[in-house]
Amino acid sequence: MIERYVEFLERARWPVIVAVLSLAAAAAWGTRLLSFDASYEAYFSERNPQLAAWHAFQRVYSRSDNILFVLAPRDGEVFSREVLDAVAWLTERAWQVPWSRRVDSITNFQHTEAEGDNLMVRDLVGDAATLDDARIAAVRDIALAEPLLRNRLVSPDRQVTAVNVTVQIERGDARKTAEAMNFCFALRDEFTRRHPAIDMYLTGGIVMDHAFPEASLDDIRTLVPLAYAVIFITMLVLLRSLAATLLTTLVLVLAATSGMGLAGWLGIALTPPSVGAATIIMTLAVADSIHILISLMHALARGMDRRAALRESLTVNLQPVTLTSVTTAIGFLSMNFSDAPPFHDLGNITAMGVLAAWVYSLTLLPALLLMVPLRRPAEARRGALMRALAERVIGRRRALLWSGALSVLAAGAVIPRLEINDQFVKYFDTSIAFRRDTDFVAAHLSGISQLEYSLRAGGESAINEPVYLQHLQAFAQWFEQQPETVHVNSIHLLYKRLNKNLHADDPDWYRLPDSRELAAQYLLLYEFSLPYGLDLNDQINVEKSASRFTVTTGDLSTRELRDLEARAEQWMADNLPAHMQTTATGPAIMFAYISERNIRTMFRGTAFAVLMIVTILTLALRSVRLGLVSLLPNLAPAVLAFGTWTLVVGQVGLVVSVVFAMALGIIVDDTVHFLSKYRHARRDKGLSAEDAVRYAFTSVGTALWVTSVILIGGFALLALSPFQLNQHAGLLMAITIAFALLADFLFLPPLLLAVDGNDQTTRRSRGRYRANCARKS
Repeated sequence: MIERYVEFLERARWPVIVAVLSLAAAAAWGTRLLSFDASYEAYFSERNPQLAAWHAFQRVYSRSDNILFVLAPRDGEVFSREVLDAVAWLTERAWQVPWSRRVDSITNFQHTEAEGDNLMVRDLVGDAATLDDARIAAVRDIALAEPLLRNRLVSPDRQVTAVNVTVQIERGDARKTAEAMNFCFALRDEFTRRHPAIDMYLTGGIVMDHAFPEASLDDIRTLVPLAYAVIFITMLVLLRSLAATLLTTLVLVLAATSGMGLAGWLGIALTPPSVGAATIIMTLAVADSIHILISLMHALARGMDRRAALRESLTVNLQPVTLTSVTTAIGFLSMNFSDAPPFHDLGNITAMGVLAAWVYSLTLLPALLLMVPLRRPAEARRGALMRALAERVIGRRRALLWSGALSVLAAGAVIPRLEINDQFVKYFDTSIAFRRDTDFVAAHLSGISQLEYSLRAGGESAINEPVYLQHLQAFAQWFEQQPETVHVNSIHLLYKRLNKNLHADDPDWYRLPDSRELAAQYLLLYEFSLPYGLDLNDQINVEKSASRFTVTTGDLSTRELRDLEARAEQWMADNLPAHMQTTATGPAIMFAYISERNIRTMFRGTAFAVLMIVTILTLALRSVRLGLVSLLPNLAPAVLAFGTWTLVVGQVGLVVSVVFAMALGIIVDDTVHFLSKYRHARRDKGLSAEDAVRYAFTSVGTALWVTSVILIGGFALLALSPFQLNQHAGLLMAITIAFALLADFLFLPPLLLAVDGNDQTTRRSRGRYRANCARKS
């Protein structure tokens, strides 16, 4: 069959080349349809309970995200005439941000005070430019004493203030997000020109949404070209053939563009994790071509003509190349079990690219090899190195087997110490402006992580019930006593202020009203006095039967945030009536549970992938024993990698849930090639187990370490990504592949000799080997 296929390629190589290139071009044309999903909600499936709770919350208090302009005067004083005037100017201009629906700052804060029998509701700062020192001092005292401003829109040390713009944009609308952010960037530039002595920082949900596609574009602009360069140079050095390097580069370029193009045709919206598919495809696409080329070169070095050499290369590589492509695709397709859609996309795009590389390696590459002039290589010294390595491994097989097993057990013992941490702000490294600005805001003003509660009061207008307000106050006081809390925002604070105002601003009356009727009157009077855009619709529902309760925390890890949430739930269970008890929601809570959910779902996905891969290998190798043996060297590298990561780093995020499935589909490749050569030597050549190991080392060893070096280099490049998930995935994959190479060279052969090395042929071969060693000594 292989002979007829090579003859066909010789006769019809041009039609084959044109047809394959046409199909590749048609697939790549889909790249023009690619788009970006600019929402953090893209990381959560529709069945995610935390996302469902967040959507339910937003339906009550309206869907909205924010852009926070944070101002830091270089002289360290917010309450000066110049800074207050700058804040007032920015507040006015911020209403023009596209899709904005509310703007809050210390200047337009709706301050209430009594004038005789009247309640006056007006901006805290009127004409800032005309303020005298006494009025500035009064504004300062009011702002710093107001719970709704302190640690929210102004820092207690008076060094930082903020203007918060509430924006309403549909989920994932990258165009509107970009339009709003471009306006904000222009506004920031204008503000800086007008007020060079005030530094500005930008953070908030919309800014984070904008940072996701920015990180993706940064990867495309830097990592993809760098990956091409690194892979090309590495292949040129290792293959020592410009023609072979160029042909392999063509295959990987076509595979990567085909995978990304098919994603465009399928309407897949890119996110930072799925953008990494291009680099991963390029890295994986090398393997098939390398195995075919190195086998071809070995045959040429032995004096075969090109056609015979290609026939031999395809004969020994057709099955393992096909198996590795299928198993790699299975590993990545198992990522569809993940609860995070971006990993579905990453797995599907990569699987399509890997299968495209398989097609191109078995059609386009052989056709071009029959045309492109290739220098006949000399017998490589690498063959002698592989033979020497084989002898050492065989001679020390017991020590290697036991040391390998003990290493895996030791690594597995430390993995439970690995901490899962998904702080979504830290998904970005400090090269991204959003991360730097958010870190500054968290250190000097307020945190970005929030626990949102919708606390039900009962029937219509029941939020005016004194008992309900007292429960809110008690809950707020409990949170304020927790060390993690930075700020608490609750409607009961407004009632206390209004009660004081309507008792001639007597501080003794800064407490909750005593009756429902009085509270309702206060609220009605206040709402009638509010200007357009500054109503209470984001704090209470339409029926006034529930209110919003927001807790802002400091820089907490996933474990710390979940611990705080659990303590709050316990306090509610002990102190609140049943109808008020609820669970926290919000982006921070959603990300706090994302890894746990993905680990559970990917456990099923990984089990499915393992079962499929072992079944395929068992059928292909026609040996249940070899199929089961393949499990250990494929599972051990991941255990060793995570054990090493635990000891060196100690923390990992969402990527932990998918790396094992990704790695399994890749590291099985080397095992397949080694086992295929081993089985060929045992069954077709009649060699002993030890001689079969020697044959596997000399026939495929070079290709294994060449492809592994390229894979390690390609995945290590992802460590340069500004996106933490890609960084951790790349480094973990590189470490796993390095351990996989060691396992296939130092652990798999001793394992094969232990389970398959007691037949008569092996015993005779071992006797001859010992006799030869005795004669030499």
